[in-house]
Amino acid sequence: MASTIPSLPHPRPPGDDGVGHWYRTVLGWTVAEGSPVALATGIHFDVLEMPAAAGAALLRRAAAGPVALQGGRMRLLVAAGSAEELPGLLDWLDWGGVALDLTATGAGGRTTAPAPPGRTGPVPRGAARWLRPPGRGRGAELPVLAGLGGSGDAPDLVRLVAAAATECHRLRLLRTGCARAGRGERQPLAFS
Repeated sequence: MASTIPSLPHPRPPGDDGVGHWYRTVLGWTVAEGSPVALATGIHFDVLEMPAAAGAALLRRAAAGPVALQGGRMRLLVAAGSAEELPGLLDWLDWGGVALDLTATGAGGRTTAPAPPGRTGPVPRGAARWLRPPGRGRGAELPVLAGLGGSGDAPDLVRLVAAAATECHRLRLLRTGCARAGRGERQPLAFS
């Protein structure tokens, strides 16, 4: 008589805690190998990243899709292919050559996966978390360049990048001004 051995589920990678499984099965996103759980960029989305303070100001004035926070950095999910457009957009918006703490991660990159929305329990210090979580089948909510496959409901990538650059620059000026004031220096007027 042949005995059947029940199949065992594949072991979870260390530190996964079901997070990778949730992203793969619920959202259909590509999970990168390794620990901690990371999401592959450039396939379903790219990531626009900036200081959290600039990102908070941005969210008060501009439409955005899913947004995550990790440490002092805010990550906005944008349509796949947007990362390669960022330098040209910044030049077109007259931000080229200005030192902005604004970066993008696209094809071949990865971003740390926040715990799925609704997950209870303690969140480790410094772990990524969703401020605006993605929804199932809501890829149309990712900011995209107008006329390049986005729905009419998707936020406009050009407006988002313009607002992000403005907030990053504003934060840089505030930090520079505070540093100078701390040393007793006067900051010159912008029009002088």
